[in-house]
Amino acid sequence: MSVAKGNFILIDYTTRIKETGDLFDTTSAEEAKKGNIFKEGSRYESMLVVVGEGWVLRGLDDALVGLEVDKPTTIEIPPENAFGARDPTKVRMIPLSRFRRQNISPYPGAQIDIDGRQATVRSVGAGRVQVDFNPPLAGKTLVYDTTVRRIITEREDRLMALAHRRVPNVDLGKFKITVFDKEVDIEVPEEAFYLEGIQTAKRGLASDIEKYVPEAEKVVFTEVFQKKKEEEAIVPAPSPSSQQPAPAAASESTQAAP
Repeated sequence: MSVAKGNFILIDYTTRIKETGDLFDTTSAEEAKKGNIFKEGSRYESMLVVVGEGWVLRGLDDALVGLEVDKPTTIEIPPENAFGARDPTKVRMIPLSRFRRQNISPYPGAQIDIDGRQATVRSVGAGRVQVDFNPPLAGKTLVYDTTVRRIITEREDRLMALAHRRVPNVDLGKFKITVFDKEVDIEVPEEAFYLEGIQTAKRGLASDIEKYVPEAEKVVFTEVFQKKKEEEAIVPAPSPSSQQPAPAAASESTQAAP
């Protein structure tokens, strides 16, 4: 089975900059460690892509069509289909005093914000700083070693994959998703209740379902607060002289759904 536009797929990839051979991105923790780009706390796992929806670089998005599952493929993406050509007019000289007034100490390679725009410091001279507003990978050719791991066809599996994309730090199996005719009910696991940005993630997931599961007309999120069972108290055996029996430990469990 080969990939078609609109398919939900899971891919693994390792990306290098052709001109330097440097590792840029990967879904593999092992490769990230080899390339010295490993980030503690980041998730290294197959990436969900809806082909043709612009979730990845245009050059990669186009090249995914026609690939076969579990067949490794090398894809080369020129700058015009990646981060664009490098524009020399976006390189500027800025007085060093401007940075000092903001308590910023620029150094080559630093990523800084200038008037709401991201820039890279190229050099620091006597009183002036050269900054580059081009994306760091502008003008670079990217080489993707890519493998399609799975084409997701079942509606319930697609819903679970969309949920995991929006809330990646919670184990996928802890979400409970049920489809009733034109309604999708999602029980959010308790460890997701207080995650930063969870409300935004829920709104995003609802929008995803509206777009990619068009038969669903309603999305319902449920948060269940489950009272923890009290640990059984350890009661010592009564002494022979004791006339009163030890009280039994009480345990109860209640559930409330807002």
